[in-house]
Amino acid sequence: MGIEMTTAPTQPDNMLPSFKVPAGEIDRRTRCVQEQLQDAGLDGIIVLQRVDLFYLSGTAQNGCLYLPAEGSPLLFVKQSVRRARAESPIAHLIEIGSIREVPSRIADACGRPPMKLGFELDVLPVNEFRFYRELFQPAECVDASPFILHSRSLKSAWEIEQLRSTAAMSGRTFDYMRAVIRPGLTEMEFAGIFEAYARGIGHGGKLRVRHHNTEGYTWHVLSGASGGMVGVLDSPASGAGTSAAFPAGAGHKRLGTDEPIMVDFGSVMNGYHMDETRMFAIGRMPEPALRISRAAIELHQAALENARPGISAGALFDLVEHMAGSLGLAESFLGPPGRKVSFIGHGIGLELIEPPIIARGKKTPLAAGMVLALEPKFVHENRFAAGIESVFEVTENGGRLISTVPVDIFICNPG
Repeated sequence: MGIEMTTAPTQPDNMLPSFKVPAGEIDRRTRCVQEQLQDAGLDGIIVLQRVDLFYLSGTAQNGCLYLPAEGSPLLFVKQSVRRARAESPIAHLIEIGSIREVPSRIADACGRPPMKLGFELDVLPVNEFRFYRELFQPAECVDASPFILHSRSLKSAWEIEQLRSTAAMSGRTFDYMRAVIRPGLTEMEFAGIFEAYARGIGHGGKLRVRHHNTEGYTWHVLSGASGGMVGVLDSPASGAGTSAAFPAGAGHKRLGTDEPIMVDFGSVMNGYHMDETRMFAIGRMPEPALRISRAAIELHQAALENARPGISAGALFDLVEHMAGSLGLAESFLGPPGRKVSFIGHGIGLELIEPPIIARGKKTPLAAGMVLALEPKFVHENRFAAGIESVFEVTENGGRLISTVPVDIFICNPG
């Protein structure tokens, strides 16, 4: 019996995503990183991490980017070349069968191999670094992650618009939460209901995080005593999670009436993230959770007013921490005694958590165009968590909200 051999069908053009990063955006980002490479005396950087690759090329297809300190970038693609050409405005796109071809291709294009070469050493696994160091020998291999992360921390007007689109989708999802929350649902059931809605209106589902052993997931539903559970997360509260294998976030506890419920919802659209928290109650919000939730809003507003260019991330943290103390809430601010975290916010964009971190002792000055998630939170161990989180842009007049979710406490009808 003969077997007919067929080739895989070509994906129709109308199935390719229409979203594209403008060529001017890629040019702006390229220039910003190249200026830093020149100042540091590097010949270039090999970009391997998928988010950085997308940021600097407009595509996340399988391959890598060589960004020289001067001249045009070279985009090497194994698969899919067709999709990469449709997605990326980079002119010099080179198809390769193996990553081992890259050094000779760079030497051919640039006239010589790089002798001082940057890599993203904050995320590159040790074994991969050893492979690339041998592949490019005798080049000196150094860390160039800070150059990319600095560029990414300063959002363009186009990026702000992408973040606003994600914020609008997230705002609709919070409206939906208020309509469907009801007693008797488990935290996981409620999370699944609103995540399914969010996916239907554009949420990409997969949150990207950079740090080793850190996982991004959409929902953090902490009701009553589960909000007072600390654990694996570097966060004021961890929640119960579903099992010892995933001991954080929403769990199997059922939502009750007249208890504080913290919902921390992370969402993403076209690569750009939101990270927002609001307090809910079904029926009424009991004391002291109501008082502390209102205090969190006070801290949130004070931080926004002071988030101007020039203030250091550490100084903004100190201001909010001092205010929490002046309200008599130092004991539960950012976690229970002995288990506190030392940050109230972080940069956000193509990854859920980016520099700068608004944390104690951080000297990084805020700058116009930075986008951050601000999250003053309180934990009464084994009782409840309370807080708020919104995404804002640093402007000359202070923080300007990108989040569209009302800065409020949501009291919902139990019926």
